[in-house]
Amino acid sequence: MLGFLFNAKEVQELEYLLKRELEEMLLDFGDKRIDYLVKRAMEERYSIIFRMYARIASPNELSKYVRRRNSQKEYFT
Repeated sequence: MLGFLFNAKEVQELEYLLKRELEEMLLDFGDKRIDYLVKRAMEERYSIIFRMYARIASPNELSKYVRRRNSQKEYFT
């Protein structure tokens, strides 16, 4: 386990970067052209980034990026 000390400005920058990445991935999940295997890898990455964001975001902000579990259906269409 690693620990980091960030000042307020660095926390804002980290929050911005994580939000942008989560938003981009949410858009990519809806793209039908992306292969099933790629989406599975994206799911793992999304999970990691979401947990990182959860450490610094408020519950209200975090709720915007919660993924629904019924999204598995989109893989098989």
